[in-house]
Amino acid sequence: MRKIAFVGPLILSSLLVGCPSNGSKEGIAGRAWVEDENGKKVPAQIDGTGGRSSAPVRKPSGSDADWLKEFELTERSGKLVSSESLKGQPYVLSFFFSTCPTICKRQNEKVAQIQKKFKGQPVKLVSITCDPEVDVPEVLSIYADGFNADREQWLFLTGDLPYLRRVGAEMYFLPVDRRFHAEKLLLVDADGQIFGSYNWNVDEQLTLLQTDLEAMIQAGGRLPKKADDPSKKSAETDDE
Repeated sequence: MRKIAFVGPLILSSLLVGCPSNGSKEGIAGRAWVEDENGKKVPAQIDGTGGRSSAPVRKPSGSDADWLKEFELTERSGKLVSSESLKGQPYVLSFFFSTCPTICKRQNEKVAQIQKKFKGQPVKLVSITCDPEVDVPEVLSIYADGFNADREQWLFLTGDLPYLRRVGAEMYFLPVDRRFHAEKLLLVDADGQIFGSYNWNVDEQLTLLQTDLEAMIQAGGRLPKKADDPSKKSAETDDE
């Protein structure tokens, strides 16, 4: 299937990323490291299938109102940006942190390619840090300049870590922790609904994202969800 639908468990099974710090030897041999609550590097937990395990996203106890439906974060300019203000045009969203010398850097190089391709078009790029203690607006501003990020089109956002965890989990179904995030780019439509999730480090997926985004822009910011594969429906009926 080309896209991942708006279903939490599927997206939560995505590969998680914990980048080693500059100069660290702990990231060699394909090993991923994260930081605990004391700032100490510990190896990411690996499940039996070779993927990194993560706690499932659980809805907060209480009423439906407890589930986060919108956010307000601080942009590198110091201005507040809300999820409501992003509506009206599609955007590509991702999580990162500025001190990551490897994966996040390559991820944002891909986002920079998207910016170049869609320069001046009605689309936003939204990068949210998962290391807010370090990534204050001034730091994000310097980091963004390294990618020639357009201040109007490519936004770099920060906030309190507990809140960022909720934004990732409850709004975008992505597990987020300090210096720990999913290796994904999400395409969100003009209504604020997730249209697709893409592995930026797979060329075919990155191309597909750009194709979908171009089609979405031409359609006014929204695309209808694709119908299920008829052959799959037929097979399910036969099984019954």
